[in-house]
Amino acid sequence: MPCMTMIEAIRDALDVALAQDPEVTVFGQDVGFFGGVFRCTAGLQKKHGETRCFDTPISELGIVGAAIGMASYGLKPVVEIQFADYMYPAYDQIVSEAARLRFRSAGEFTCPMVIRMPTGGGIFGAQTHSQSPEALFTHVAGLKTVVPSNPHDAKGLLLAAIADPDPVIFLEPKRIYNGPFDGHHNRPVTAWRSHPLGEVPEGPYTLPLGQAVIRREGAALTVLAYGTMVHVALAAVQEGGIDAEVIDLRTLLPLDLETITTSVRKTRRCVVLHEATLTSGFGAELAALVQAECFWHLEAPVERVTGWDTPYPHTNEWDYFPGPARVAAACHRVLEVK
Repeated sequence: MPCMTMIEAIRDALDVALAQDPEVTVFGQDVGFFGGVFRCTAGLQKKHGETRCFDTPISELGIVGAAIGMASYGLKPVVEIQFADYMYPAYDQIVSEAARLRFRSAGEFTCPMVIRMPTGGGIFGAQTHSQSPEALFTHVAGLKTVVPSNPHDAKGLLLAAIADPDPVIFLEPKRIYNGPFDGHHNRPVTAWRSHPLGEVPEGPYTLPLGQAVIRREGAALTVLAYGTMVHVALAAVQEGGIDAEVIDLRTLLPLDLETITTSVRKTRRCVVLHEATLTSGFGAELAALVQAECFWHLEAPVERVTGWDTPYPHTNEWDYFPGPARVAAACHRVLEVK
């Protein structure tokens, strides 16, 4: 299998989808001729034509609104919001129209669209290019929310999202876009662009939405993570010598509660990890679900390790991220409860 970065895997998925389904269209700001700000769509317009992959005005509301109309009439638009931070002008369209179309039409219309967004920090993008807004989508009935952690999953999950009959929010962690992430030191790798991150099968394949995967088996503790934080969790438990089971959620909605509860009932302890702020983050939902489903098995409180409850701190970006030391410390605190 060829080795790819996540950007290359996403581009490959879009290329496959455009080739095999004439109803798929790809559009957004600069995604056509230029190939996207992160080059995820480079070459697609030249290969598939200007009606299949095209540029739009700088209007997130217009991009998403047009996609909803196209989806309701049978097309399968895949739109790119340049940064997840830019999606707020379109949030009403996403919540009030895309998420509700199937329900408000009693199933007469569906909305098979994907909204791709680079998410999270790690590229020194400051406050308006670094947010992690996944909780704003997981709160909305009618949406699916996906966060891959590696190129193989990115391609398979994106193809599954494009085939899904309902709207999917596809969040792409840009800290691991271009190559390996140094989870051990919580900082970028030198010359990171030159080293692919993973093997990716050629041609079409899908991974089921709503199915987590165990990245590391363990018996003493369960760590729940997604996106970039999966790599941080793996580094933390390795460095800390912790017998932890690390679960990559992959899809936040639908959530694979069975895999989570099976693991926690076995290990009897749980740490939840994400890059977004603590208060009302998705980790709060995970902690509540674990407590409700595994109460009689738990031997310690569920602990969360997250970003700070502050606006995104550009100058302290790499201190803001939960790093291996913070994660390992939380794991040891949970393990010490008798």
